Amino acid sequence: MRTLGLRASTVAISLLAAFSTIQAQNTSADADWTHGIQFSGLIDGYYNYNANHPLQGDNGNQLRNFDFNANAFSLSMAKLTVAHDPAPVGFHVDLGFGKAFTTILASEPNFKYLEQAYVSYKPANTRGFEADFGQFVTSAGAEVIEANSNWNYSRSLLFALAIPYYHVGLRTTIPITSAFTAGLQLVNGWNNFTDNNSGKTIGVSGAWTKPKFTLSTTYYVGPENDHTNKGYRNLFDGVLLLTPTPKLNAYINYDYGQNRNAIEIGNNLYQTSTISHWQGVALDLHYQATNKLAFSPRWEYFRDPNGFSTGLAQKLNEFTLTGEYKIHEGVLGRMEYRRDHSDHDFFNRGTGFAPSQSTLEVALIAFFSRGR
Repeated sequence: MRTLGLRASTVAISLLAAFSTIQAQNTSADADWTHGIQFSGLIDGYYNYNANHPLQGDNGNQLRNFDFNANAFSLSMAKLTVAHDPAPVGFHVDLGFGKAFTTILASEPNFKYLEQAYVSYKPANTRGFEADFGQFVTSAGAEVIEANSNWNYSRSLLFALAIPYYHVGLRTTIPITSAFTAGLQLVNGWNNFTDNNSGKTIGVSGAWTKPKFTLSTTYYVGPENDHTNKGYRNLFDGVLLLTPTPKLNAYINYDYGQNRNAIEIGNNLYQTSTISHWQGVALDLHYQATNKLAFSPRWEYFRDPNGFSTGLAQKLNEFTLTGEYKIHEGVLGRMEYRRDHSDHDFFNRGTGFAPSQSTLEVALIAFFSRGR
């Protein structure tokens, strides 16, 4: 872990030094493209208590992202972002370390410090059209990787089990009207820099924004089985965000996915076989009681009838209650109770198993953003 921190810090410091040198060498404001560079950072840590007292504290909280460790102090992530809005060219780079990063990039040891890295192009007189090329987080889901941008501290079952983390390829968006924005993506697939086959995945998105609600939909389709283009994976994600008052917001998130599995029949020949399904729904409420204090209850249901996402055919539900206190500008404290339940004895409890898991955790999140 110390090596991870030193390497990530070295990269971040090198980036800062390089950009500082560029800025010093360019004195003309009109010619100095680096004037638009923005820096931001995040440190996210927590203490978690698991009432099941699993024998293995490391990854003791099952089905969780990214608060895995039970009955221990843990660092979820520390990250640095360097970005430039496209005018017409820009870029975005997220670097960091911690267990969240090693989880997201578990299959990519050569990129284990990189959350996002893409170049943006937004030409003038194209009605807001933008194209991003590189690695970027998925468009699916109501939650994101950074805890401070979510209402709850722990990520939902849908975030952990139903959708991908990131894609590598091309992402485009264009406002069609003042209320509707459409998007189209062509990517390698789910969570891979190097494609696991020769096929590509297509993503289509749409967002309708009104004063009291926003409806976002995303659909991904493409071959995702290893070593063959036979068998397609489909994912539909829909998020309805309700904003009736400045103090009270809510969202409904629904996901449905299916994968047509493929089996090898010999000599690198494959044929399609069974279909795996998964689906779930999450309901979340955010109440801003005061300028500093907020509460967010969340309930969700997830069905994994083929064990595709969890390794066991089961039905899951969870309830979470999060309290948030704004300690200072850019510093949040959160306390959260969560109970996960399965229709099977799935969760570790001591030397055995149990159908439920209850946790209580306290988290501290510090973040900053610095513009021009």
